[in-house]
Amino acid sequence: MKILVVGAGGREHALVWKLAQSAEVICAPGNAGIAQEVPCFAVNPMESDRVVALAKTENVDLVVVGPEDPLVNGLADALRAAGIATFGPGRDGAQIEASKAFSKELMAAASVPTPEFRVFTEAEPAKAYARQRFADGFPVVVKASGNALGKGVVVCDTEFEAEDAIRRMLVDRVFGDAGREIIIEDRLNGFEFSILSIVGDHNFVSLPIARDHKRIGDGNVGPNTGGMGAFSPVASVPAEMVKDAEDRLVAPILAALRERGIPFRGTLFSGIMTHNGQPFCLEYNARFGDPETQPLMMRLGAGFPEALYAAATGEVVPEIEVLDRAAVGVVVASAGYPGEVVKGIPMEIAPAPEGSKVFHAGTKMQLGRLTTNGGRVVCAVGTGQSVEEARACAYRAADTVNFVGAYRRSDIAAE
Repeated sequence: MKILVVGAGGREHALVWKLAQSAEVICAPGNAGIAQEVPCFAVNPMESDRVVALAKTENVDLVVVGPEDPLVNGLADALRAAGIATFGPGRDGAQIEASKAFSKELMAAASVPTPEFRVFTEAEPAKAYARQRFADGFPVVVKASGNALGKGVVVCDTEFEAEDAIRRMLVDRVFGDAGREIIIEDRLNGFEFSILSIVGDHNFVSLPIARDHKRIGDGNVGPNTGGMGAFSPVASVPAEMVKDAEDRLVAPILAALRERGIPFRGTLFSGIMTHNGQPFCLEYNARFGDPETQPLMMRLGAGFPEALYAAATGEVVPEIEVLDRAAVGVVVASAGYPGEVVKGIPMEIAPAPEGSKVFHAGTKMQLGRLTTNGGRVVCAVGTGQSVEEARACAYRAADTVNFVGAYRRSDIAAE
């Protein structure tokens, strides 16, 4: 099987690494790390016609679309119209990530447990609602409805923080069009975990669950990011709770999409919070999570490309082998992330220790030298027989990454 992976981040590097173990893989556009492993082509994923042309020229059997923006832009639709098997939902299915308002309304229609919420486009009514929720004893979370690269979520401890977040999104437009509509939802307390489900026309198969660390600072403080690390398995979430989440959160939302005539062939990412022992859906994404994908790929055995191909072609999705080991991923970021960062900083990566892998995200080759090219630069993943062993291995791998201003959390998977 020949597979084209579309994207340029750490998630795509992990997908390429795993798929290349049993298939011929190419990537567009890729990054410095991906280019060390498979041929890369300088094609912009947002230019659907060029991606289609590349897939035809290279005679690929399957296209796997990594990032959300090309999916929202209709890339999967263009590929399927050209007769190319594609893993990733079409534009309509990608709405589940592109619009949190659409996603929340779909949850309500499907009776999916989710925190109490309201949708707003004007600041003053939003502020009044937030003040009332705090007065009633319910702290809130303010979310940009559109895609803000994981940064458009503000967990508020006070009504003043909520009002500031509302102003920044709806008045100052710090997230542009992504924040022209916002969600205000009640803040739940509990354990978070993520389910990534491979979805076809007839069934879905979920990967092992993972937990990520969203906030920039140790102890889960500071602003939200795209994710500073992740680990799997999650001991605090028993198998029966995972099954309950699949039954109450995954299956009903897929049924609701089908009822609306919206096909979904790709990854459904379910971000889940347990509250009083019950799973609640915080968000859905229409693609593999980042940084969850990086450790998850190192937990998978045989059958991954076959599962993606079956989903893409409308066949029954087969089970995927899961290896009996843990994996932890630690993100090494540029100074200033999740705000503005300086790119083009020279960097070095020494050989990774046994049982680990450094997946490139924001990297680039410039004049023959490896440099930084984004906020999240790499994700160092370690494996072991336990999460503790994998965590130690991951931090040893992270130690091999050196550039001026490198930052990482020191408590990934410490819980």
